[in-house]
Amino acid sequence: MDPVRFIGEIRYWRPERAAGLAVVDIPAEHVATLGGLKQLRVHGRIGAADFVSSTMPAGGRRLALSVSKAMMTAADVQVGQTVEFEISTTAKPDRAPG
Repeated sequence: MDPVRFIGEIRYWRPERAAGLAVVDIPAEHVATLGGLKQLRVHGRIGAADFVSSTMPAGGRRLALSVSKAMMTAADVQVGQTVEFEISTTAKPDRAPG
């Protein structure tokens, strides 16, 4: 699968708390390419910083990408910033025969 590229604003999962889990909403046009509205392991980049994370349904037919503190630190970004993301689904390793 070719990587999906998009620009999105990093936000708190529960904005009323202004703390906790940070996410970015994945644009609707990319949801089917990534496998639909379900939790998936993904890898990608924020700017030049590589990461491994997960997508998750976010209600209202939205899919969100979890953005950890480590991801934000590596990319030198923070909640409230609009940044470029590149993500691909993480392939499951082949099982050895046996």
